[in-house]
Amino acid sequence: MATHFVRYTPDVEVDEPHFDENLQTVIEKTERYITESVTAGGTGQALRDAHAKGYGLVRAEVEILDGLPAEYAQGIYATPGTHEALIRFSNGSPHAGADARLGSATGLALKIFGIAGPTLLEDEPDTGTFDYANINAPIFFCNTVEHYLFIQELFLDAPSYFSQGRPGAHRFFADFVTGKGTLAQEDWAWDEFLAFLRLSKIPPVNVLLSSYWTMGAVRHGDHIAKVRIAPDPHSAAAVVRRAIDPASAPEVFRPALQAELQERPYAFDIQVQLCTDLRRMPVEDTTVEWPEELSPSVTVARLRLPQQDISSPENLEKMDALSFTPWRVTAEHAPLGNIMRARKEVYRRSSLARHQLNQQPRTEPHSADQVLGPAPWRDEASARAAGPPGPMTSPA
Repeated sequence: MATHFVRYTPDVEVDEPHFDENLQTVIEKTERYITESVTAGGTGQALRDAHAKGYGLVRAEVEILDGLPAEYAQGIYATPGTHEALIRFSNGSPHAGADARLGSATGLALKIFGIAGPTLLEDEPDTGTFDYANINAPIFFCNTVEHYLFIQELFLDAPSYFSQGRPGAHRFFADFVTGKGTLAQEDWAWDEFLAFLRLSKIPPVNVLLSSYWTMGAVRHGDHIAKVRIAPDPHSAAAVVRRAIDPASAPEVFRPALQAELQERPYAFDIQVQLCTDLRRMPVEDTTVEWPEELSPSVTVARLRLPQQDISSPENLEKMDALSFTPWRVTAEHAPLGNIMRARKEVYRRSSLARHQLNQQPRTEPHSADQVLGPAPWRDEASARAAGPPGPMTSPA
């Protein structure tokens, strides 16, 4: 019997009451945190309000596969071909500092170049770029912008809670469940709290060994999907530095990533999981994992990371000057749900504030070379094609 995939229609999203009012409050808190982070964040720079610490900017390429089934060959995946790309690996925390203090939530932000068609960002529709901003878990710990108001506050204040030991941790948990005392008992945030606990138990591993999800649902042309970026099994098997001990040194994730990429290339699979049941695979509830038995993830593209050196301080500087947002996509891949909808303006305003405070030009690049310079292997290939040097001559 053929699988029935749910067709996208606008009514799969449910408008949240007071969305605009709550969103404005989130934006104001976000901008205030970013401004204060210049002095309080420990780096002398304005920080992102999430995924503040980056582990490296990696050159990559995306090969969109040929011969995909029609349901999967949607939007940008309807046209086979190869595109330049950049990846920002990061920690999920809004804070910087030693890895041991930041937890093991990590992110993979992907920027694909050479994508035709306008993006959903009204102030930069013709960039030719396409972003994913994925996290290393199939669920998220917040479902509504109303709840995000207090959850955001808790995460920004987390160091002061947990610096007080068990009493501080207990207070953090109680404030999470009760919305800092603002929620009626029947509305306590149990689903979101349990999702947070699940995320907090993710073991620390080399960032190359994690899978990364879109967090919320997205359009996939005529359908509804979540997108996963999963390690290619053969590449994953070759990773030497696998388990990570954050207590062993202040910096553990970046050195492990850097060493692996200096020694060998790597690859991920970009996979699409199509929705078959809106009740068991909801759009508005990001705390629910979509069951693979209802709809397996299907590989639609390969994400290849050539062997490369990301060790320079300039790599980190160039990485932090970039902007990534789940809304820099074409309409066929629009994010869905209230939390995903809130990310559009929060990410935009966050990026504007950060770039202004750091005195960085906020321009979208048109190629990986524009950010990192020409790829060394292309220079070597050109030199080989030119043949051995001719006889030396005296300068004129």
